[in-house]
Amino acid sequence: MADPASPLPTPEIDPAERHFRVKSLLPKSLLGRSLLIILTPLILLQMITATVFYDRHWGTITRRLAQSVAGDVSMVTTYLRDHPGPASRAWIAAEARRQMQLDVSFSDGEILRAQDPGEDVADTLAPLDEALKDAITLPFQLIPNDEGHSVRIRLQMADTVLTVEASMKRLSSFTIYLFLLWMIGASLLLFGIATIFMSNQVRAVRRLAIAADSFGKGRDAPWFKPEGATEVRQAAQAFLVMRDRIKRQIDQRTEMLAGVSHDLRTPLTRMKLQLAMMGKDTGVDDLKEDVDEMERMVEGYLAFARGEGREAMRPTNVAALVEAVVGRFARNGAPVDLHVERGVTLPLRPQAVERCVTNLVSNAVRYAKHVAVRVGERADAVEILVDDDGPGIPEDRRADVFRAFFRVENSRNPETGGVGLGLTIARDVARGHGGDIQLADSPLGGLRVRLILPL
Repeated sequence: MADPASPLPTPEIDPAERHFRVKSLLPKSLLGRSLLIILTPLILLQMITATVFYDRHWGTITRRLAQSVAGDVSMVTTYLRDHPGPASRAWIAAEARRQMQLDVSFSDGEILRAQDPGEDVADTLAPLDEALKDAITLPFQLIPNDEGHSVRIRLQMADTVLTVEASMKRLSSFTIYLFLLWMIGASLLLFGIATIFMSNQVRAVRRLAIAADSFGKGRDAPWFKPEGATEVRQAAQAFLVMRDRIKRQIDQRTEMLAGVSHDLRTPLTRMKLQLAMMGKDTGVDDLKEDVDEMERMVEGYLAFARGEGREAMRPTNVAALVEAVVGRFARNGAPVDLHVERGVTLPLRPQAVERCVTNLVSNAVRYAKHVAVRVGERADAVEILVDDDGPGIPEDRRADVFRAFFRVENSRNPETGGVGLGLTIARDVARGHGGDIQLADSPLGGLRVRLILPL
């Protein structure tokens, strides 16, 4: 059984947790970390310099000043011992004041009280105490002035108590304060200059980050050009090359997809004409259905290609765009409710975003009896919610519905429209603007589609 009085063992801190604690105290920005790299050795240098100065220069100067005062006191006591008498006292008092800056007085018949062995000398007077012990053999006392401007040295002589009062200016060097002032002032000045230079270097990195973020949202950044240090210029140039390669790849894929889809329309049209001329032969109706489905697929390809087209970015009122889409469905008798919290203008490809919203609302209207659309601003993005009371999509199939030509068979009948490209095109448009589409359960009981467009 453990002793109840024994101390509890101190829990050991996991090295990973200790690393996390230290890391949480460090600056997060590049400017802050760069300044910390500059400031840390600067502070260490100042501390080492101040320590060396205090231990060597300040300590040496203080000891020599104390020895000087002790030597003057020793000279006064020696002169009085060798030349007793009132005349000698008057002369040495005058000379001590004039040449040594010491006030000398006498207390005849007084006996110096023995200093208490437990009475410590103040730290500021310790060098003088040591110097007096080395310079004279007479009993003495050190009494600091109440205001701290001077110190009295009382010595027991044969027939009197000699009191010598010395100013603290003779015992202390005030160059330490000037040294500290220059050291701190120079450090602050250099730190300010370093901050300005580091800010200029970090600005180039920030501009690169802004340009990369704009490109990720599908927005051009014609104002961006490589600047800053050599490494930052290399990173900026690599970003520009990467941006051009990605644009070329997207353009080539779009042109190829549009070209193939367009070329397929001609043979499909000939096939439809030939089937129309064949009359009611066996299997003609099945072939017509196959041709119609192929035509819908080609139209889906073309719509997908248009979503990746060369439409230019321009400021667009998101609320007005959604209102126009919902208005078209409402005119056709679709049960769609719209609620706009706040109108926000964003740089968008309006036709592509309109096609995206149309696909989302169309899916909801096709499989639900009631649809609610909400537009609002959330944090740093515009959010468009499409809720319906339809059958929804099972949670384990939601990732699959974004694949091209994928359909949830129990709720999407191929005969009722769609070839499985609606959500694919919608998400492609959203991600082309730096956003995304998320699927969740709707409060209405069906599916909630969340379209996010970053500001």
